[in-house]
Amino acid sequence: MELREKFGFGCMRLPMKDKEVDLEQVNQMVDEFIEAGFNYFDTAHGYLDGLSETAVRECVAKRYPRDAYYLTNKLTSNFFNSYEDLMPLFELQLKQCGVDYFDYYLLHAMNREYYKKYTSCRAFEFVQELKQANKIKHIGMSFHDQPEVLDKILSEHPEIEVVQIQFNYLDADNPNVESDKVYQVCVKHHKPVIVMEPVRGGRLADLPAEAGKVLDELHGGSYASYALRYAASFDQVFMVLSGMSSLEQMRDNLATMKDFKKMNEEEFAAVAKVREILKTLHQIECTACQYCVAGCPKQIPIPDIFALYNAKKTYNDWTSASNYKKCTENKGKASDCIKCGKCEHVCPQHLKIRDLLEEAAKVFE
Repeated sequence: MELREKFGFGCMRLPMKDKEVDLEQVNQMVDEFIEAGFNYFDTAHGYLDGLSETAVRECVAKRYPRDAYYLTNKLTSNFFNSYEDLMPLFELQLKQCGVDYFDYYLLHAMNREYYKKYTSCRAFEFVQELKQANKIKHIGMSFHDQPEVLDKILSEHPEIEVVQIQFNYLDADNPNVESDKVYQVCVKHHKPVIVMEPVRGGRLADLPAEAGKVLDELHGGSYASYALRYAASFDQVFMVLSGMSSLEQMRDNLATMKDFKKMNEEEFAAVAKVREILKTLHQIECTACQYCVAGCPKQIPIPDIFALYNAKKTYNDWTSASNYKKCTENKGKASDCIKCGKCEHVCPQHLKIRDLLEEAAKVFE
C-alpha cells in the first residue's frame, strides 16, 4: 500500500458526545476518508485525555487491515521522566491504538527546553532502537520553537526523517511561530514536512466579513479550503493534517483535497490580503490545542474563554457574556487563575496566558 500524500486525518479534535468520542460519527468519517483514497492518521497519547488513541483502535484498527492505513503516534514529554519510562509508555500506546507498530513516531512538541529532557532521557537513542526492532518505520518530531533551534536539532540528529510544523498563511510572519523560516530550515536539511494547524484551530475557516469578502470574490470554495490548499502548495510539504470534528468538515476537506490543485498567484495574493486584515483584529492567537487545560489546578477552560474573547472582539457578539457563564460553570473562571504558569510552560503558541486571562476577566467579569 502506498501512502496517499497531501491530506491526513488529525485525531486531536474528534467529535464528542457526553464527554466521550462520538464513535458512530468517527466511523463514518474514517470510512469516507479511506473511500476517497486517503490513508494517513495522526494521534498522540495526550489527545482527548487518551480517548484519541482508543478511538483510533475502535474506528480504524479494528475495522481495517493494518496494511490499509498509516498511523502516526508521538512520544510526549509529559508522560516520562527517565529512559526506563519510555518502553512501558510505548507499549501502552500500541495497546491503546490496537496495533503492533507505528508507521511514524514523533518526538512531540519539541522546543529548546524539551530538547534537554529528550536528550537526558536518551529518547533519541530509544526511537532508533524502536526502528531497528521494526516497532516504528520512520522517526520524526513535531516542533514548536524558533528556526535556529530546529536548525541545531536537525544538525545534531540527522536520523530525524520528517518534521511536523505549524504552517498556515496567518503564521507566515508571526514572530511567535515564524512558520516560513521554520519551513525553510526543513528545506535546508531536506526533511519532508507534515503540516499541523493549517486552518489555525478553525480560525481560518470562520473569517470576519471583511476578510471573508476577499476570498468570496474568488468563488473557489470554503474558507477552510484555501487554508488547506495554501499549506499543501509548498513543495517540501508531503502531508497536511486536518483536525476534523464533524462529518461536514470531513466532506468539505475531501472535496478540496481529493483532486488537489496548487494555489495560483491570485489566490496567494488573496490570502496575503486576508492575513493583513486579520492582523488588525488583535485577537488571542490560541489554536484550542487544549495542552494548557490538563495541568490547570483551577480547571479553567482556557481555550474556550479565549474563543469567546475573540468572538467578542471581532463580532461584538452579545451572547459571549452568557456563553462565558456557561463555559465556566462548575469550572474555573478567568479570575481564578493563581499565576502558577503551568499553562504557559506547555503552550505551543508561547502565549502570555496569565496576562490574557486577566484581560478576559476584565471583559467578562
